[in-house]
Amino acid sequence: MGWPQRIEGYAIVSREGMIATADRVMPPGLKIDADQRFFHGSLEHAAAVANGRYSNEGGPLAAARPRLVLTRSIPTIAAHPTNPKALLWNPAGSSFEEAWDRLKVDGVLAVVGGPDVFGQFLDIGYDLFFLSHAPASIPHGRPVFPGVPEKTPEALLAEHGMVPQAVQVLDEASHVTVTQWGRG
Repeated sequence: MGWPQRIEGYAIVSREGMIATADRVMPPGLKIDADQRFFHGSLEHAAAVANGRYSNEGGPLAAARPRLVLTRSIPTIAAHPTNPKALLWNPAGSSFEEAWDRLKVDGVLAVVGGPDVFGQFLDIGYDLFFLSHAPASIPHGRPVFPGVPEKTPEALLAEHGMVPQAVQVLDEASHVTVTQWGRG
């Protein structure tokens, strides 16, 4: 069975560790131009993307990129009804290896959300996770991982064997940073 060359996660979070409001809307406080440039630039080397039903990376290349769409609405793996480059995958019904093999790509898998998808890949195993922080406040939103806000995103990454490797300031004026987490 195949496996990606690397599994990389990408998320920008509020002070509380949220990626969206409770109604799944990414507020303007998380839409930072410098982070969007970093995110889309990073996806240029991805062979495929994994996302949930309400998440995707957007942008002009989104429709052309192979992807796994995680869902509970099917028993195992199925063709996406409207995107020939995408597969629907229920992790409860088939393994990640089976879904990756069916996608028929080789290279880096970029995981772009939402919370259950980010959490699923915590268990599968990220090679790298790029966690951006914005100064926005979303006290009762959608967390980056299941278990936030009881634990911080950083604590959950550490519990899964990840360590911070580098911090980069993306936008000094907005106080937005990205921390690269990798295997310890």
